[in-house]
Amino acid sequence: MFKRILIPTDGSPIAIKAAKAGIALAKALGAKVIGCFVVEEVQPVFGARAMVSQQMIDEFNQSNREAGQRHVDAIGKIAARLGVPFTPVVSRDHPPHEGIANVAKKHKCDVIFMGTHGRSGLNKLMMGSVAQKVLMHSALPVLVYR
Repeated sequence: MFKRILIPTDGSPIAIKAAKAGIALAKALGAKVIGCFVVEEVQPVFGARAMVSQQMIDEFNQSNREAGQRHVDAIGKIAARLGVPFTPVVSRDHPPHEGIANVAKKHKCDVIFMGTHGRSGLNKLMMGSVAQKVLMHSALPVLVYR
């Protein structure tokens, strides 16, 4: 059935919970897991009144990449405990749902298994949902874990 399962993460508790369930599914199916974090890098905006330097932007982006690596490594530890083959990916892309789709395509994944924050109301309207955007734009099956 599924041989390569992509598990995107943002490091949140629901993402970790989803990763555990996705890795358990991979173990049951004899599948490989690709864990990914998509870094949405801050782009510089320069002008006469710029309050942020290029150095500050670079440091912020580097910090996000390092955090992403820690989140992916946490999934890798879960996979290792269960004996599931694991490939870590930290990708830079904008917007994140496109980055997830790009990682899935590059690694020839069969399915995307991800968590959702379950936001509702104004919070959902303001922040949007990466899971919802992946569902709408993915050519692959998407399993959303709550």
